[in-house]
Amino acid sequence: MIILLLAVHVLIAVALVGVVLLQKSEGGALGMGGGGMSGFMTGRTTANLLTRATAILAAAFMTTSALLVVMSNRERAPRSIIEQSTPAAPEAPAVPAAPQTPPAEPAQPSAPLAR
Repeated sequence: MIILLLAVHVLIAVALVGVVLLQKSEGGALGMGGGGMSGFMTGRTTANLLTRATAILAAAFMTTSALLVVMSNRERAPRSIIEQSTPAAPEAPAVPAAPQTPPAEPAQPSAPLAR
């Protein structure tokens, strides 16, 4: 399901970039002009169509973004401490048994010094 939603999200993003690039620039020489559809529709209806399409695509982009976040976090939802099983005690590494030697006997105390 996430893969399908991600594919739709990418298609919406590409369409949004295309619609934004089609819009006429109002402030400088960065725009492409937007005069390619001059015979198809009037300037005002083209601006209204592109503005409405941009708003719809932006809303769809934000919705799919939020859905992707929710679906991604649902898979990694933290579990309750009560639901978690107690971790098993780590096993001691296998060490070969060393030969047991009896402890050395303590040395005998020396006689006290006479004065």
